[in-house]
Amino acid sequence: QVQLVESGGGLVQAGGSLRLSCAASGRTSSSSAMGWFRQAPGKEREFVARISWRAGSTYYDDSVKGRFTISKDNAKNTVYLQMNSLKPEDTATYYCAAALIGYQFNYWGQGTQVTVSS
Repeated sequence: QVQLVESGGGLVQAGGSLRLSCAASGRTSSSSAMGWFRQAPGKEREFVARISWRAGSTYYDDSVKGRFTISKDNAKNTVYLQMNSLKPEDTATYYCAAALIGYQFNYWGQGTQVTVSS
């Protein structure tokens, strides 16, 4: 089992920045990858970014490429999502997820709300 706790959400004006954190505990040594997803009201959960736990290779959805950066601190078992140039359409609940096999994300945090005002 992997437990995930997100933090860092809040209210920000368009063009601003926020950094989300995801602290992992449990079977973190077995994790293959971590990811960030988001869900806006009335919409399905969507992929935002992911990072492989060992190699640190990253991948982003086109909607956030160039604005968001995912990173990790293995010593702290923490993954970050730096979000710059935020837009109102980035408003959503952001979820951290962990995978033990490939990019099969089976463990989820409780979510943190990000609201971008225009």
